[in-house]
Amino acid sequence: MPDPTLYLFDGYNLLHAGGFGDTRELVDRLADFVAVRGARGVVVFDGLGTDAELGPLVVRYAADADTLLERLAAEHRKREAVCLVSSDAAVRGTSGQEVRKLTSRTFLRDLEHVQHQEPGAYRLGERVDEETRARLERLRRGQD
Repeated sequence: MPDPTLYLFDGYNLLHAGGFGDTRELVDRLADFVAVRGARGVVVFDGLGTDAELGPLVVRYAADADTLLERLAAEHRKREAVCLVSSDAAVRGTSGQEVRKLTSRTFLRDLEHVQHQEPGAYRLGERVDEETRARLERLRRGQD
């Protein structure tokens, strides 16, 4: 069942707490996290950058990420479940009682357990029955 939560991520806070190599690595992991859960998310970074959408994850840049996170929490907390992920006590404190709050370290422990794996490649021969396989082989040899 999909998770109806809107996750709001403090980008640089998570980046430094998790020891990620760069913002792309963090964004990829967060995109996997929300996609596997069937949730939505917004990761906000301080500074300049190109806003983007990666499936259910929106990447935003702002002059002050804390202010944008607070505003997003206020806009959404009355009509949907919101979870704010930040170790910044001021941001967590001003996001509202209705908002679930996680520190970056707590969230990162959960993030380690989420892995999306694509099924292995199948060969056509493994997916067809023996009779069909024999007919295909006869066709390949020009015997049918």
